[in-house]
Amino acid sequence: MVFPGSRYSLARTFTVKRPDGSTVTILKAPLPGPAQVRGYYRRDSGHRLDVIAGFFLKDATTFWRLCDANNQVVPDALAAQPLVGIPNNPP
Repeated sequence: MVFPGSRYSLARTFTVKRPDGSTVTILKAPLPGPAQVRGYYRRDSGHRLDVIAGFFLKDATTFWRLCDANNQVVPDALAAQPLVGIPNNPP
């Protein structure tokens, strides 16, 4: 189930046939595009991405937008960086 506002809400779906003959529906993973940031925030240890998203984007559940703006597919990759680009505008 994909929730409204999720990074997957506009993703295309595909039906795939598994080796046992059953079918499953999958989502095409959205890959980040070129970074469009309004500025950078210097992370200190303990500053989680959801807290940063809550402060700058006014919604902690949109931490994935930080990943997209920084051309990272998974949050752990961004969490290891000292500077976090803040997205330019809402989705």
